[in-house]
Amino acid sequence: MNINLNDLNPAQREAVTTTKGALMIIAGAGSGKTRVITYRAAYLIGHENVRPSEILALTFTNKAAGEMKERVEHLLGGGSTKGMWIGTFHSNFARLLRQHASQLGFTSNYSIYDQEDSNRLIKELMGELGINTQTLSPNTVQNVISSAKNKFILASQFASTARDYVEEQAAKVYLRYSERLQKNNALDFDDLLIKPIELFLQYPDLLEHYQHRFQYLMIDEYQDTNRAQYLVSKMLAAKHRNICVVGDDAQSIYSWRGADISNILNFQGDYPEAKTIRLEENYRSTKTILNLANAVIKHNKEQLKKKLFTQNEDGDFATLLVCEDERREADKIAQTIRNLKLMKGFQNSDFAIFYRTNAQSLALEDALRTNMIPYQIFGAVSFYKRKEIKDVVAYLRFILNTRDEESLRRIINFPARGIGETSLEKLRLLATEAQLSLYELICNAVRYDLPPRLVSSLNEFRMLVELLEEKSRNETAYEVVAELYRQTKLLELLKEENTADAKTRYDNLQEFLSFARRFSDENPDDPSLKAFVENIALVNETEEKNGDTNKVSMMTIHASKGLEFPVVFVTGLEEKLFPLNPDSQKELEEERRLFYVALTRAEKKLYISYAKNRYRFGNFQPTLKSRFIDELDAALVVTEDGKSLLDIRADEKERKRIVLDDDYAQEEQFTFSNRWKEQPAKKSVVPKPSAQSVSDAPAYKAGMKVAHKMFGTGRVVSVQGTGDEARVKVFFNRAGEKTLVVKFANLTVMDN
Repeated sequence: MNINLNDLNPAQREAVTTTKGALMIIAGAGSGKTRVITYRAAYLIGHENVRPSEILALTFTNKAAGEMKERVEHLLGGGSTKGMWIGTFHSNFARLLRQHASQLGFTSNYSIYDQEDSNRLIKELMGELGINTQTLSPNTVQNVISSAKNKFILASQFASTARDYVEEQAAKVYLRYSERLQKNNALDFDDLLIKPIELFLQYPDLLEHYQHRFQYLMIDEYQDTNRAQYLVSKMLAAKHRNICVVGDDAQSIYSWRGADISNILNFQGDYPEAKTIRLEENYRSTKTILNLANAVIKHNKEQLKKKLFTQNEDGDFATLLVCEDERREADKIAQTIRNLKLMKGFQNSDFAIFYRTNAQSLALEDALRTNMIPYQIFGAVSFYKRKEIKDVVAYLRFILNTRDEESLRRIINFPARGIGETSLEKLRLLATEAQLSLYELICNAVRYDLPPRLVSSLNEFRMLVELLEEKSRNETAYEVVAELYRQTKLLELLKEENTADAKTRYDNLQEFLSFARRFSDENPDDPSLKAFVENIALVNETEEKNGDTNKVSMMTIHASKGLEFPVVFVTGLEEKLFPLNPDSQKELEEERRLFYVALTRAEKKLYISYAKNRYRFGNFQPTLKSRFIDELDAALVVTEDGKSLLDIRADEKERKRIVLDDDYAQEEQFTFSNRWKEQPAKKSVVPKPSAQSVSDAPAYKAGMKVAHKMFGTGRVVSVQGTGDEARVKVFFNRAGEKTLVVKFANLTVMDN
């Protein structure tokens, strides 16, 4: 059967017809990667007469596997792919292990534990080993064990590699965990990758059998493989060396979940005879967007060189939105969407808004709701629907209404206090018998025949509620939330957990704290907890009633990979946010690859934005423009008012010096928890300025520290004019950049 290759460009055609030996296909963004993989599988079967059963195709998602199988069958004219193993790493190797489970001491009907099952077992084992789950989180231990498995470090080996207390304790659990899985005839998801390696090492004849069967190996998204996936693939390909890997090192953005970019960077070292084919023609984006992406990624040292090009139109310049703070950033984006819909005829579904962290979605969601623009969040739930936010809001609701039993049940054991479902049910029955509310019973727990440990936990909870109730009567919503965080140690617990999920929850809680601060600052007439909680309730009510299906897409950049949209907004391009605190060149390069991925999702129009100030950790702080903006081709970027990117760079130079030199910026070197302990939440005291005339006003100079009655403290950026016309430009820590007439400014000079 002849497969029609006329729809392919020369590079794609070469990749499809190169069927013998090792092959690396470097597939740039939007270059038709899926088409090449499916054509290549069909070509092997239809033209090279390879039996489907001799092909093993490994993907990362079931969707990709299903799409590949469907397309191959279509290209074969409805021909069957029966016998061909197309699927994810996990599904294909689960299938293999079912056939050989007995050789590893399992039966073929073994269970596969999901993350929740594994976590529950680990928690139980920690109890058996006497490891305090309040001190060391089961989630942390689970993450350490999973990371070890992905690197193919077995339980018997891990103790010798442990580097600290956490890994030492995790090593003990890992040994017991492996034993218990065996006893339970169960595997976890990581086992589905490492057990085939163990099997092949123990039974070389079995490895040889599968090497002979799978003479052609194809791996999609090779840049996302971890150590275990790399090893098992290498073992299977060792005999015939007909291995084809497809990927793009410039889109390697998952190191936090075990992906190892060195697998693709070192492919030529593993297979010196390998042929490399670059798919560089992009079918998605305009020339402008591609040139911007090329300009950014060239700054990475660790990469496989390529340069995307397209036959598409030049397209519009990218637009840079420079905003005073994150609220104005969100408002500008919402207004831009409204204008483009009116003037260009775009639909809501044509727009996507990307952000580096989930926590950034709050201001954006608020702005879209205010402008009545329906939206949907990909890869995550709406900010107010996230578990940790719902938990904190439940605390705030209960502080205001201790008869709210639903909120009470949600928070009574959050964070963990040893008050489980069994204890809670017993308390509920006692309350019913005594004709008391559940909280009334808790307040009188000492009068009942309850275990001393439970009574102690209930008393601690009662005292926390009473403390927060008292605070809510006299202080702002921000101060109540800050006290809640401090008393429960929520942030410290998440930092200790040290998992990707914990980091996301930590960021969300920090953003919620900033939201409380912003609400308190912007509502001086009523900054109370009651008003704050009511505001949240109204937001949620609006959200529930929105049933439109034509929506703006919102997501983290990680969630955007593989997607494309006519108009893309990449937000929050500030140092310490994007890039997000890189500790090494390696981490910085991954952040840059993430920016590259964001840029190459856009088809027609690209917007990038940053805020000069942002609420962080409950404080309004100046920010610095991301270095990634400076890496863009300045000739292809304009501001919304038509300024060149070169003008923005010049304006930022002096501001950067001032921000870095300011005490406020220096304080950012401390962690939030340390700053909290050393400086409890309090209102800053601004020196009272005195009235002054031009004649007795000081000679202001750039860099001078000053205070203003309304705007707070800041530093002088520049001075213009003389006499009554004299003006001074000041960057204030809280209010941003302001130009004031010296005669009326009433600025007070402060010591540097």
